[in-house]
Amino acid sequence: MAEPISALPDVLVLGVGGTLGEAWLRGLLNGLESASGLDFRDCEYFVGSSAGSIVAASLAAGRRPQAGDRAARAWGEAAPEEAAEPGLLGRAARGAGRVGVAAAGPFAPLALAGVAPAGRAVRAAALRTAPSTNRSLGGLGRHLEALGARFDGRLRISAVDRANGRRVMFGAPGAPAAEVSRAVLASCAVPWVFAPVEIGGREYVDGGVWSPTNLDAAPAGRGSSILCLVPTALAGGLAPLRAFSLAAVATETLAVRSRGASVRTLVPDAASAAAMGVNLMDRSRRRSEDVLDAAFAQGRALAG
Repeated sequence: MAEPISALPDVLVLGVGGTLGEAWLRGLLNGLESASGLDFRDCEYFVGSSAGSIVAASLAAGRRPQAGDRAARAWGEAAPEEAAEPGLLGRAARGAGRVGVAAAGPFAPLALAGVAPAGRAVRAAALRTAPSTNRSLGGLGRHLEALGARFDGRLRISAVDRANGRRVMFGAPGAPAAEVSRAVLASCAVPWVFAPVEIGGREYVDGGVWSPTNLDAAPAGRGSSILCLVPTALAGGLAPLRAFSLAAVATETLAVRSRGASVRTLVPDAASAAAMGVNLMDRSRRRSEDVLDAAFAQGRALAG
């Protein structure tokens, strides 16, 4: 049996995963807090990518995880129906060289992430040649602004520069200046589904284009503890997505451990994965509630 989680990590890393991945993140954290008495708003740092950026921004703003609920729903409602087709995963997971319209959806960024970090040119070329869309995330932006999050040194939000394929961690030292709401919009701008988000005259897209968690960007050194939540590594779920997510996290874990940090990774258990299914952009309220319930139970169990 896994060791119970009884102490706050120094760094909380929240990965990509569509609207249902975001629901799992919130449910799991709520369950952990309920059973342990921990308050994840007190973590020293937060690293968020795509779905995880919504939850990270909520926590950094001093809000409970559920505060991002309306923002997440606005994100899902903005996506077209075809973006959530589960059959798209198999095509997207085969690699960036074959990415196109057929790879749209929450899995498209991960297909391009398979070429990170050495394949910046490949990634940038794929992003530049992708069919354009004018679909914006205005509704999500309004809810994000209401959260009131600020870059105060604790929050890191991942996105990828569309022109050069490089990762940017908004909020990190030396990163371009941005409002948190704009950075999260950029991190949620799934290629082929939503238009890139302009910040400082440059266009940015989903942080998952680089990595499913961007764990290696965690501001952690010797003695630091990291808790990394990976919604896309579903137990018993879609095999290509799980395999890729776990492989990426394993590589990035080695990187942060080489700096002297400790890492613990959590993934959806069988019950959570069954509730999530294969359509991670499912916008139905019922499905989100099922995921929240399963994740809450998983969190309580993890807290012992």
